[in-house]
Amino acid sequence: MSDIDDQPLQSELDSMDLAAPPPDVTFAPQRDSYHRSAPRSPTRGTGTEESSPLLASRVEHEYGNFQNHFPDDPEYQEIIRKSEEAIECGRYPERIYQGSSGSYFVKNIDGNIIGVYKPKDEEPYGQLNPKWTKWLHKLCCPCCFGRSCLVPNQGYLSEAGASLVDQKLQLNIVPKTKVVKLTSKTFNYTAIDRAKSTTKKNISERFPIVGRRFHRIGLPPKSGSFQLFVTGYKDADYWLRRFDSEALPETTAKKFQQLFERLVVLDYIIRNTDRGNDNWLIKYEQASSHMTTDKESDDWSMVENPEISIAAIDNGLAFPFKHPDEWRAYPYHWTWLPQAKVPFSDEIKELVLPQLSDMNFVQDLCDDLYELFQTDKGFDRSTFEKQMAVMRGQILNLTQALKDGKSPVQLVQMPAVTVERTKGAQGRKRTESFSYTQSFSHRAPFFSWC
Repeated sequence: MSDIDDQPLQSELDSMDLAAPPPDVTFAPQRDSYHRSAPRSPTRGTGTEESSPLLASRVEHEYGNFQNHFPDDPEYQEIIRKSEEAIECGRYPERIYQGSSGSYFVKNIDGNIIGVYKPKDEEPYGQLNPKWTKWLHKLCCPCCFGRSCLVPNQGYLSEAGASLVDQKLQLNIVPKTKVVKLTSKTFNYTAIDRAKSTTKKNISERFPIVGRRFHRIGLPPKSGSFQLFVTGYKDADYWLRRFDSEALPETTAKKFQQLFERLVVLDYIIRNTDRGNDNWLIKYEQASSHMTTDKESDDWSMVENPEISIAAIDNGLAFPFKHPDEWRAYPYHWTWLPQAKVPFSDEIKELVLPQLSDMNFVQDLCDDLYELFQTDKGFDRSTFEKQMAVMRGQILNLTQALKDGKSPVQLVQMPAVTVERTKGAQGRKRTESFSYTQSFSHRAPFFSWC
């Protein structure tokens, strides 16, 4: 093609303004009544430039100029870096075909699974959920679509929030989970997004000068929860059935009881509406023995006890803004286990009771969750306050149950309560003028068993 022919084409492409960013901008959230002048939480940033408010163009969020930066957690940062390198090298996340949403096994460059990624827009009720069952559910039974007590399409925040609560209380049963942005051609995108990406790639290859005007050529990044992958675990239901026929050694049974109580504390505080025996995991390593022999006799020198640990996964349906009060009660399925009938141990009381009894700690926890939840574009302050009111009520009941020596079964039988902060008393300054309003939920769901 001659230079004379190229000139009008080049001018026409320039006039199309292919990569012009939107005129609006996105501001980092301003410090308000939920932001302290100095960090108090070990899970919060250190007040460095990474956590300072910035003016960021919308292009940075929607056109690919983003970074997954976790300066306070270098180990997690390294795992995210490995997953990004693997995607760049063509080792794409693999969709998990179980479940009702688009979730993916993320691998490193060697092909080993290192995380589970759940994009926001592919959640059970997300617009790009690749599983047709939820679409059929919405089409055929709209009156029962979703869970009326939960904020729609915030499962990825619930996953990260459960990990945050786990770390704050030092329960150590939730695999570390944070909000991450990733891009992969194996994710579910609209046909328009894929067509735009292909068109930009073709144009940039044929007309490099024009291609340099694009802020992003590939597919748009997706926000979602990235949970570290745990190995050697199986569904709790598998091992619980085994334990019914094969009793655990006394020391192992005691440890399992303590771990079970940590699961109860976590689920009750975040009011998990989806805790079945298929979405928490148990790792059970059989006892190993070492036998030494000498010239005189054979002797068992040491017999080790079995090792057991648990992992609380699938925490995306928690943090409701009201207690379930319509069709379903969404009970905790662990209440049917024999471990739930045993009163809480001194170990769990010493671990969490001093913190949960401290009003400053509880408010600190609410502040941390605010900093996480407000990153969502659909964040609503009044709805968040309702979520925290439910959580405070759960903490109030849990604290009382621990003091009274109750069991998990007795805990869930306590009346549902919410604790709201008085509107005029909101603020960051810790004073005794704070007032809270306690109210009980008198409306029971139609079905109490499901």
